[in-house]
Amino acid sequence: MKNVCRWYDETSGMKKAYDKGLLDKKWIDHYCFREGINCIRKKRFEQEGYVSPDYVLPDGTVDENLKKAKEEGKF
Repeated sequence: MKNVCRWYDETSGMKKAYDKGLLDKKWIDHYCFREGINCIRKKRFEQEGYVSPDYVLPDGTVDENLKKAKEEGKF
C-alpha cells in the first residue's frame, strides 16, 4: 500500500518530471510514495515556506539534467 505524500499532485515538480519520463521511478517510490518521509523538499516547504525549484531532488541535490530540461521547457 502506498502512502502518497500530500504534495505529490499535478503541481509537483517531481510528478511532472516523472510523468514526462525525466525522473527515475526510484525517487517517487522512495520519497513520494512514502508520505514524503526524509524529503528535503517537503520539509523545507512545510517548515520554511520555501518552494524548491523543480530540478531539486527529494534529497536536496540538484539534478543537472532536470535543470536543463526545465530551462528548455520540457516540463
